[in-house]
Amino acid sequence: MSYLQPSEFVTKLVDAGEAKIFMSTKDTLIRAYMAGATLALAAAFAVTINVQTGQPLAGAVLFPVGFCLLYLLGYDLLTGVFVLCPLAVWDKRPGCTWGGVMRNWGLVFTGNFAGALTTAVMMAIYFTYGFQTDPSPVGETLAGVGVARTLGYEQYGAAGWMTIFVRGMLCNWMVSTGVVGAQVSTSVSGKVLAMWMPIMLFFYMVFEHSIVNMFLFPTALMMGGDFTIGDYFWWNEIPTVLGNLVGGLTFTGLMLYSTHVKTGASRKAA
Repeated sequence: MSYLQPSEFVTKLVDAGEAKIFMSTKDTLIRAYMAGATLALAAAFAVTINVQTGQPLAGAVLFPVGFCLLYLLGYDLLTGVFVLCPLAVWDKRPGCTWGGVMRNWGLVFTGNFAGALTTAVMMAIYFTYGFQTDPSPVGETLAGVGVARTLGYEQYGAAGWMTIFVRGMLCNWMVSTGVVGAQVSTSVSGKVLAMWMPIMLFFYMVFEHSIVNMFLFPTALMMGGDFTIGDYFWWNEIPTVLGNLVGGLTFTGLMLYSTHVKTGASRKAA
C-alpha cells in the first residue's frame, strides 16, 4: 500500500501545516464548511444505524466513511489543524507564526460550525417532515444524547467538566492519528485503512469530538432536548475544544515531531 516511513510522513505533516497557515480566507472557510457538513452527515448516519440495529459497534464501524471522504477531498477539521499548523511554527518555517496559527484555527472553527449547523437543520427537517410531526426515533435519540452529555456532566460539577476535557483529549489523540493516517500511504486504499481504525475507536468509545458535537447538540435542541444553548457551550463544546486541542497537540503532533523530525543523537557502541 505504498507505506511511507515516519520521517517521510511527519515531514509531509509539517508541509501541510505550513500550507494551511498561508491558505486564503476563502479556501479555508469553504474547506472547513464542507468538512463540518460531511462529518455531521456521517454522525447522523452512524446514529441512525445505532438506533435501527441496537448495536453501537455497527455505527462505529461505519462512521469513518465521512472522515475518510472529507480528507480525501482535501477538507479541513479543527481537530486536524490543531495538530498540523503548530508543526510549521515549531519547525521554524519562514513566515509561520502563532498569529497565523490562531487565524487558521478561528476560520476553521467558524467554517466547521457553519457546515455542521447546516446539516443539523437539514436533518431536523428530515426527522420531522419539515417540523410538522414529532421527531422520528433517531431524532428522539439525539434529543436524549443532548441532555445526557450536557446536564449529565453538570450534575458532577467540576469533575464533570474535567471528564469532558479528558474525553476530548482522548478523542483527538485518535482523530489526529487518523489525520496522520491520510499521510502514511500514497494509495487511496492505504490512506482509508490508516484513517479508519482510530476513527472507529474514538466513535465507539464515545469520546467527545468538537465538530461532531456541533451537529449533535443543535440537532438535539431542535428535537426538543431539555437543555439550553448555554448548557451546550459550557458543559460540552468549550471543554471538548480545549481537550481536543491538548490531546492532539501533545499525544500526536508533539510526540511525532520530537522523535521523527527532531531526532535524538544515536547511542554509540561501548
